[in-house]
Amino acid sequence: MSVGFFQVPIPQNEPVKEYRPGSDERAKLKAALAEASSKTVDIPMYIGADEVRTDAQKELVAPHNRHQILGYFHEGDQSHVEQAITAALNAKEQWANLSWEHRASIFLKAAELLAGPYRYKINAATMLGQSKNAYQAEIDSACELIDFLRFNVHYATEIYSQQPRSSAGVWNRSEYRPLEGFVFALTPFNFTAIAGNLPTAPAMMGNTVVWKPAYQQIYSAQVIMEVLKEAGLPDGVINLIYVDGPLAGEVIFKHPDFAGIHFTGSTGVFQQIWKKIGENIHQYKSYPRVVGETGGKDFVLIHESADPKAAATALVRGAFEYQGQKCSAASRAYIPSTLWDQIREYIVADLQAIKMGSVEDFGNFVNAVIDEKAFDKISKYIENAKNDPTVEVIAGGNVDKTNGFFVEPTVLVAANPLYVTMCEEIFGPVLTVYIYHPDNFEQTIELVDQTSPYALTGAFFAKDRYAIELVTKKLSNAAGNFYINDKPTGAVVGQQPFGGARGSGTNDKAGSLLNLYRWVSARTIKETLVPPTDFRYPFLAGE
Repeated sequence: MSVGFFQVPIPQNEPVKEYRPGSDERAKLKAALAEASSKTVDIPMYIGADEVRTDAQKELVAPHNRHQILGYFHEGDQSHVEQAITAALNAKEQWANLSWEHRASIFLKAAELLAGPYRYKINAATMLGQSKNAYQAEIDSACELIDFLRFNVHYATEIYSQQPRSSAGVWNRSEYRPLEGFVFALTPFNFTAIAGNLPTAPAMMGNTVVWKPAYQQIYSAQVIMEVLKEAGLPDGVINLIYVDGPLAGEVIFKHPDFAGIHFTGSTGVFQQIWKKIGENIHQYKSYPRVVGETGGKDFVLIHESADPKAAATALVRGAFEYQGQKCSAASRAYIPSTLWDQIREYIVADLQAIKMGSVEDFGNFVNAVIDEKAFDKISKYIENAKNDPTVEVIAGGNVDKTNGFFVEPTVLVAANPLYVTMCEEIFGPVLTVYIYHPDNFEQTIELVDQTSPYALTGAFFAKDRYAIELVTKKLSNAAGNFYINDKPTGAVVGQQPFGGARGSGTNDKAGSLLNLYRWVSARTIKETLVPPTDFRYPFLAGE
């Protein structure tokens, strides 16, 4: 056969469509929303070559219209987990042996399908199923997922090209094998792109995968699977199952062929998974790769030299885009007393102008939180704050779940920098502010660093370059993604590899080579071209 080392297309970040009034993309997206809303879909599991349906059908509803049934999915049990593992293992040899350029071609085609014929379908599914506005869906389910696919193909090529030096008479080479066994991808509700990346990144490197998405994201997960199948992904490479997490874990984490987990979700769940893996470590054929991006309690620290309007805009966008349901969302802010009045005025004015409601109305900046459980949790934090004399509610604070799970963007001012909403992840549209005296700036830096167990994202606003350098160094461990004069959200694949440490995960940086390295096991091969035929070394010779 012909052999060559192939250069893949140089990846470029997918241009973001703006959906301005009168634009062609706006009309197409509205048509896709109307089409999706006109029917209910029946969503099977995908195990091997089979579409699996069960007697346990569950509703998928739109969070902003809890009376709108989008479709039904077929919930599985432990037997389906076992079937998915078997399918992944059966597909493993053929998939791992497929030439890397043919694996790459499948994911490049998937990216083109998402950029073209599936763009509005995947965005509409994300909008309806996860209650994202048009722009938030566009940057997530279209652009970021496309970027993950294209850039990961490029990174895979770079990894394969990394080769050792060879000395005289020796040829050294490295091969990057997939892991031995199957990979488990456990994906969250809030980002369609993450749901697509977590199973495809290991698969791109030759692994086969069992994928369990969050139930609230199944509506768009089905579209991802549709795209992958049209792109030519072979049966059994990625097996999509809908099974309760603990039930799935009981099977997966006891299986000898469990090779790794690619996870995004809560810190508590990830820690339980890590513990379970540790308990079962003696059962596995190899040490599993444990890759996780978990929680965040992301900060914005503002210096007295900062531009008040820029800081206020970053807080509004960073805290309230997608209802604060981003692990990177701004949720605690430290503002100097000298700027507070200005920043407060800008924030309150912005929030008075923001509209909240259904995703179908493109004038709505804020939509619904994901479900009733999240609504009740967030509402409790707000209610407790209202009843605490040390906390002032300066904006929002109202909630309503009559028709959808709506929580107003809420801004709290806490007299105590260790008040509960300054410390605990809420995962909703709640921003807590602590006002500090500029003379206490360095103490406030320490406060930022020590308040939270997380270290995912953070931002610093200042014009003073000495202050910027000081904070960048002092908070080097406080955030895996650190932003200077920008909001702490919106990492772009290929530009800001994403991930945090401490309680926020393993910092394996989705959207970079670092992540893909976790899904290969390298083998070094040394070939001696003319091997020696005498055991004696020169130093043994006589004088």
